[in-house]
This record gives sequence, structure tokens and C-alpha cells, in this order.
Amino acid sequence: MRRITLGTISALAIAAGTLVAAAPAQAAPALRFHSTQYDSPGKDTRSNASLNAEWIALVNTGTTAVNLSGWKIVDKSKTYTFGNVTIAGKGGKVYLHTGKGTNSRTHLYWGSGNYVWNNTGDTATLRTKAGKTHDTCKWGNKTGRTRIAC
Repeated sequence: MRRITLGTISALAIAAGTLVAAAPAQAAPALRFHSTQYDSPGKDTRSNASLNAEWIALVNTGTTAVNLSGWKIVDKSKTYTFGNVTIAGKGGKVYLHTGKGTNSRTHLYWGSGNYVWNNTGDTATLRTKAGKTHDTCKWGNKTGRTRIAC
């Protein structure tokens, strides 16, 4: 009887371990900052074309699409809140331009009349719908550089 009891206990322990492993906590989306062009090329004229040449991009490295509704990109003094926007999985990208324009699936517009990102250094923060920091992209001043990979 002892062997059966130990065998039964072992089987139950293995099954319990399997059940725990089969129900992992919900993983955060594989979403992160990809790159930013924080200094619009040429002279800063504040024209809409110049403002839209300043952008920040997100990439989804996961296998499934992610709906960004309610997510935010935050700068020290400005916040952009995503509407009903979905970023495709498997390398899908979304670019957020500073100026005005017509949103598409991959290009969004902040609608700002001023530059958002500081050329001398800045930090962009991606916040979830619940307000938690999901990713950051930080850069400093470097002569001759206008764009970085995050």
C-alpha cells in the first residue's frame, strides 16, 4: 500500500505542477519604443512639414496585434493618448509625428504647433492604459545626431 500512496502523491505533485505551469500570469505586450527622430532635419521653422519630421516610433515584436486605446506617450510637459489604434504583430510599427496630419494605420499625428522632443536630450515614456510605465526611450545631446534607435 505504501508504494501506491507514494506513487499517487508523486502523480498528484506532477499534475499540480503542470496545472500551475499551464496558467501563467498574463504577459505584457511585446511593445516597445523603436526609434525617434527628435531633431527635425534642417532649420527648425515650426512649419508643419518640419514638425512632422520630428517623430517617435513604436514596434510590436510579439506575434499578436496590440490595441493601444488609452495608452500614452509622455514627455515632461506633453502627453499623447492613443485612440482606437492597433499595432500589428511580428514587427508592426506606428510612427507618432509631432505636427498635424491625417492619421493612418501606421502614421499618427500629435497635432502640436511646437516641437515636443528636446534636441539636447529627453526621455519618452510609454504608459499602459492603467498608467504603468511600460517602456522608456532616453537620449542625450550628441553633435551631428538627430535620430536614435531606442
